[in-house]
Amino acid sequence: MEEIQFNHTLPIQLRFNDVDKFGHVNNTVYFSFYDLGKTEYFASVCPHVDWEKDGIVVVHIEADFLTQIYGSDHIAVQTAVTEIGTKSFKLAQRVIDTETQEVKCVCTSVMVTFDLTKHESKPLAKEWIEAICEYEGRDLRKKK
Repeated sequence: MEEIQFNHTLPIQLRFNDVDKFGHVNNTVYFSFYDLGKTEYFASVCPHVDWEKDGIVVVHIEADFLTQIYGSDHIAVQTAVTEIGTKSFKLAQRVIDTETQEVKCVCTSVMVTFDLTKHESKPLAKEWIEAICEYEGRDLRKKK
């Protein structure tokens, strides 16, 4: 994941209930950080999406927890699209300590665009593909 350039960074405010009795952020909470990062990424990159009609759903997600986050840490989630297919795309995300730049956790996801009216997957809109590629600074379309 070191070779990925992360253009999108979202600071995260830790909440009292994010921390467990051991004094560190519970590993289940990381996925809410990743959700926040995804939401803000697409609000920034594709601002004209009709979220009542178009959706993006997670079909696969995995995370590697590298080091603990404590309640006093200052963190951010970074998000990048790494590959775009016809109906799906791959995301890379990581949580970092904003003071030391230490990577706390890394996550990869496969996302599918979803028609919320018909309840089925659908091809990514050309506008989304172009906006994401422009934001990421390269052509991410999967080569056939």
